Amino acid sequence: MKRLNWGMIGGGEGSQIGPAHRLGAQADGNFVLAAGALDQDADKGRDYAQRLGVAADRAYGDWREMLAGESTREDPVDLVTVATPNSTHFEMTKAFLEGGFNVLCEKPMTMTVEEGEEIVKIAAKTGKICAVNYCYSAYPMVREMREMVRTGQVGKVRLIVTNFSHGHHGDATDADNPRVRWRYDPKMAGVSGQFADCGIHALHMASFISGDNVRSLSADFASTISSRELEDDAMVNFRMEGGAVGRLWTSSVAIGRQHGFDIQVFGETGGMRWRSEEPNQVYYTNVGGRTQIIEKGEAGLSDEAGRMSRVSIAHPEGFPLAVANIYVDLAASIRGEKRDGLPTAEDGLRSMAAVHQAAASAKADGEWVDARPPMYR
Repeated sequence: MKRLNWGMIGGGEGSQIGPAHRLGAQADGNFVLAAGALDQDADKGRDYAQRLGVAADRAYGDWREMLAGESTREDPVDLVTVATPNSTHFEMTKAFLEGGFNVLCEKPMTMTVEEGEEIVKIAAKTGKICAVNYCYSAYPMVREMREMVRTGQVGKVRLIVTNFSHGHHGDATDADNPRVRWRYDPKMAGVSGQFADCGIHALHMASFISGDNVRSLSADFASTISSRELEDDAMVNFRMEGGAVGRLWTSSVAIGRQHGFDIQVFGETGGMRWRSEEPNQVYYTNVGGRTQIIEKGEAGLSDEAGRMSRVSIAHPEGFPLAVANIYVDLAASIRGEKRDGLPTAEDGLRSMAAVHQAAASAKADGEWVDARPPMYR
């Protein structure tokens, strides 16, 4: 099968997320990196793109040059990945969708709810794919949990407890590091720091596994390092449209925690839990029964878990392969296949609405607020 042309904006040399996208997109032979505007410094971006194998005439100095160049080609890119700072996502995603390109945007998709609603409408109008990189939903055993909920193996979901907490921004002496500082700067990050950065992964996962949407929430934000304008720790209680209760903690100052993303789902007849640092296992307990460890790659798993698994049982599959699974579903969708589970612009919009409402709730001493975007109320 012919490989699809792929272009990337951002993710230049030394970036945190760029390598995961390049490994993920090209892991299965679906995409070839054909174009890129990889750095704010035009010369550095062009040079790095060419070192990655991009032809000189498709190694662009900025995203506008890339949009203009790809729009006039007979072999334009089939997918554009936006992996730039948060404040640039909307403008780039909007421009490429309107230009007739499919887009994968890093989260958060936009800075405002209004921008998010506009992206959803543009994607619907153009018929182009707009996906958001909630890649944790593409781990094989997360897909297994989702299928377990769908098939009634825990009964009706009552309670979801999740957190995404780490301590890598806990050193106050490192607070002015540019790679750290922007995350707590409203001009760059928007109305929220840690919740918008990591917490929305946990919130999306709660909705993804349960098959339900967040209806309302109450939030408490804290800036434990006084120089930060935005929160570095947050506790968010939420309630879902189907009646389930949710508890979410997210922090960047929990020194000693490395990645710290986990989720527990408790239903009427059973419970289960998953940790990103132990991604091969789901711990499942049926009411009145013993706890079982369900292993990635073993017999009897759902088709989705099997499809997402790349290596045999007992071999770990980590973050780059979860990203790769997003690209597998994107390639299939571009080729006209329907893939259930690909995070879309609607997911990005719901996350942004939750971010803004959580920030408002925190300012109102935890007042309960409607977490839904206005267009879905």
